[in-house]
Amino acid sequence: MALSACGGDAPATPARPALVTQASGGELGYEAYAGEVHAREEPQLAFRIGGKIARRLVDAGAQVKAGQALAELDSADVKLQSEAYRAQLASAQSDLSLAKSELDRYRNLADQQLVSRSLYDSRVAAYRAAESKVQAARAQSASSGNQVGYAVLRAPRNGVIAQRLAEAGQVVAAGQPVFVLAVDGEREVAISVSEQSVGRLQVGRDLAVELWAAPGKRFPGKLRELSPSADPLTRTYAARVSFTSGGTSVDLGQSARVYAQSSSNGGMRLPLSALTQQQGRPAVWVVDRNTAKVHLTPVTIGAYREDGVPVLSGLKPNDWVVAAGAHLLLEGETIAPIDRNNRPVTLGAVELATKSVTAN
Repeated sequence: MALSACGGDAPATPARPALVTQASGGELGYEAYAGEVHAREEPQLAFRIGGKIARRLVDAGAQVKAGQALAELDSADVKLQSEAYRAQLASAQSDLSLAKSELDRYRNLADQQLVSRSLYDSRVAAYRAAESKVQAARAQSASSGNQVGYAVLRAPRNGVIAQRLAEAGQVVAAGQPVFVLAVDGEREVAISVSEQSVGRLQVGRDLAVELWAAPGKRFPGKLRELSPSADPLTRTYAARVSFTSGGTSVDLGQSARVYAQSSSNGGMRLPLSALTQQQGRPAVWVVDRNTAKVHLTPVTIGAYREDGVPVLSGLKPNDWVVAAGAHLLLEGETIAPIDRNNRPVTLGAVELATKSVTAN
């Protein structure tokens, strides 16, 4: 009797309850990118010569005018060099005056045939050489005078000092940035685009900009610039979004969010907990409506959001997806679909979840 009892069918393994959700949500068909308001033109200002910064005349946030002095170098050395070049110019001019006097005397002697023609030609050559030396010395003197002027860093245009990159007492090289100037005029939003999203953005695409200081109010914008290469550290692509409405009033440094409307799937999205991986690619567990079995399906996703992740391809509208515990499932496993209130979910024409619960 004991052996016959063991010969019966083993009890069926109950289906694992799993939280499911539908990949839908057309009302949120937007990708969002965090950004910051910048000036369209932000030149880095630097001295054209190297030296030690003697004085810094402005600080970050200062409003400056074109031609205003921003910083000064210790110009003692360049002034001494300028004086040396002026002395060389004076010496060359004296040599030129002497060469001209000798040329005039030899010209008179040559007219009277008292000197040879070759000796007269040598004096002509000496005079021309003295002229060339004067021209060279004059150019060097003018250049050294410019060097003295380069010891003062001036603002090229009206604007605001966005960054201060050097301090008084610091020795800087020629061309080393000292300030960043935010030029007055047009403002735009700087954003970073992930590798997954860069292919869906093209220069000139219409976007929407929302300032964090004015939630719910979106300004029309346009993608003006998109970097062709990714940043080596963040692996994101720098982009600039300009405001298309001329009357938009924004301040430098304001936080903003740029919205790009999704173009392929009506804005399907899933919670982050639904994502897993298949051979290094994003994937989700899709539930078969007829059998309640799960199948791992690769998907293409967009930029992460605080309320989920957009699904760009790989899912059909109204597909049922396991929303939590993706790492606990196996391919082809049968589940008992439930919602967030632990209630059975009807996937198709038959309430499979109810059957599973009854069998248990």
